[in-house]
Amino acid sequence: MKMTKQLNLENFFPYQLAKLQAMVSNTVADIYMGEFNLSKQEWRVLAILANQKPMNAKEIGDKADLEKMPASRAIKKMIERALLEKIENTNDKRSSLLTLSEGGKSLYQKLAPLVKIRENELLSVLSRQELTTINCAFEKLQEQAKQIIKQTQ
Repeated sequence: MKMTKQLNLENFFPYQLAKLQAMVSNTVADIYMGEFNLSKQEWRVLAILANQKPMNAKEIGDKADLEKMPASRAIKKMIERALLEKIENTNDKRSSLLTLSEGGKSLYQKLAPLVKIRENELLSVLSRQELTTINCAFEKLQEQAKQIIKQTQ
């Protein structure tokens, strides 16, 4: 089978985006992994619950884009470290809701300014127009990806 077009991985958009995502993620990870001893999954759970109402484990996993096992491990470790609390789910007695404990809130209050500084440092190379353009492009790409996924299911 002869291929008419070669795929140049270095110029392949999904590959470029994955590389960028990993690099950007790693620049922030050194903050929460170092002194604060959080995994990437735990950081996501912390950041999500800091800005949401209490959620069950499945909702957290979905919002954090985590598979069931990594989400479950992160939640378990965070409960053991007293960063999360379980509360009764009045809508569904089979599951608990999770929320940040006082320790979790305190940790988030220490971390959030540090990761915002890092975000600002990363974005400092872009003009306001470039930031607007990139945000618009991300929205369009996310919507297009949703449509493609919907069509293939």
